[in-house]
Amino acid sequence: MVHHHRASLLVHQQRKGEAAAQDPLQADGGRMKELRGRLADYACHHRKHGHDALLRMLAGFALVTCFLLLLPGSPVSAAMDELLQLGKRTRHDEEAPPPCADVANGTVCCDRSALRSDVCVMRGDVRTQGASNSLFLLLRPNSSAAADERIRPYTRKWESSIMSTIDELRLRSAPEGDAAAPARCDVRHGIPAVVLSTGGYTGNVYHEFNDGIIPLYITARHYNKKVVFVMLEYHDWWMTKYGHIVEQLSDYPPIDFANDRRTHCFPEAVVGLRIHDELAIDAARMPANQTIQDFRQMLDDAHRGRIQTIIEEEEEEAAAAAAAAAATAPAGIERRKQQQHRGSKRNDRPRLVIVSRNGSRAIENEAELVRAAEGAGFRVAVLQPRQDTELAKMYRALNASDVMVGVHGAAMTHFLFMRPGSVFIQVVPLGTDWAAETYYGEPARRLGLRYMPYKILPSESSLYGQYAKDDPVLTDPNTVNAMGWQVTKQVYLDGQNVSLDMARFRLQLRQAYGHWAAQRQRRRADSGNTQRRRPM
Repeated sequence: MVHHHRASLLVHQQRKGEAAAQDPLQADGGRMKELRGRLADYACHHRKHGHDALLRMLAGFALVTCFLLLLPGSPVSAAMDELLQLGKRTRHDEEAPPPCADVANGTVCCDRSALRSDVCVMRGDVRTQGASNSLFLLLRPNSSAAADERIRPYTRKWESSIMSTIDELRLRSAPEGDAAAPARCDVRHGIPAVVLSTGGYTGNVYHEFNDGIIPLYITARHYNKKVVFVMLEYHDWWMTKYGHIVEQLSDYPPIDFANDRRTHCFPEAVVGLRIHDELAIDAARMPANQTIQDFRQMLDDAHRGRIQTIIEEEEEEAAAAAAAAAATAPAGIERRKQQQHRGSKRNDRPRLVIVSRNGSRAIENEAELVRAAEGAGFRVAVLQPRQDTELAKMYRALNASDVMVGVHGAAMTHFLFMRPGSVFIQVVPLGTDWAAETYYGEPARRLGLRYMPYKILPSESSLYGQYAKDDPVLTDPNTVNAMGWQVTKQVYLDGQNVSLDMARFRLQLRQAYGHWAAQRQRRRADSGNTQRRRPM
């Protein structure tokens, strides 16, 4: 499940506070108001003298203003100078690189300014020492540029409970010959390292992408695969699941920091990952203005080979089954042709995938949902992802779908596998409005999906039979959520299933079908225009 920590709200409040403290004219505001008041009184007093008087007033005002601007120490001069300096600072700040982006050789620099993660950069002769959970930066003899930093390289630094489970790294600088530092390199790399943890909430697909995979893309993409990943809390299953993605970001095998006791040496190490927002990539902070759609294209590249292999295996199995059937039942050939003809008609219908849940937040009338979707004109598939479900198979199913339907929860992260322009219908149980929008709704829109939330009524929740009709659990979920995360988890996340009102939900299905039909018509029109433009 997703842990509902409103980091984005905290960031907004923090920025609002900073903005309020940066008014350059506040100190001289009183004097400026007094000057404007006197000028206004002057204009009102001389209005009866007509147009000429107004012109004389304006000319005088211009003369006085110029005099005040040039007069050293005047409030107007000081205020104007402050305003100009603010403009210069603002432009400088906008153009300035992030902290630790340009690190001198022989330096350890740590950026701890972000809410979500710390990132440290070491440049020079960087050496690993797994036995002491340390990275050393070797300096010239008699160097005085000593550093000793500690960092937990995980992207939820505000959440102390989970951060306490992340291995802490010690980043130390030491002169050559220091007894504590590794004396030699067992493996020397000519490219940088990115050091990260695959611990924390690993095992939850939302956190695997939000806290790990997307930040890894953000941090490592500009290296163009010439980078080595050094992983704390390394998991073989994690590499089995995400190895195809890792290969898109690095040409080199990752290093299991705890269990590889060799000393690896690098010219640079970035410790920790940068993160922008929930399942998001801020193009303004990326090389070549890359976005979440570029990330999705990378996912396409990562899974294309494996998906093609799966298709070939299925075709071989189908061919073998067809050959066996033909050998035993010649009369069945015509029947198979008829079935293939019916199948070709079905293939013209849009594909809708239901991401199913077991346990809490399950759709209790899922079979009825399947019938309703088929009745609305969809080909329907039901997916129930498990921990051991191969990611390429999930990617293949959703990449080929036109509509995805599911109840709010970590599995909704799979919307990342859908093509831009597809429809994502998220069923929003009671008490989950904010989380559903923040973690999945807004990110889906940024990906280019047509997001259609379906907010259930109290009567569609299993809680409706457990509480009085006027209970705040049903009538005022915000008040209940204000009691804390544990209450939200117990009541709305772990204690609630849904039973969809099909009369209401069919409206969503019709809208989704209409969107698909309009998209198809647009593609056909574009294709026709392209054909007509081709030279004869």
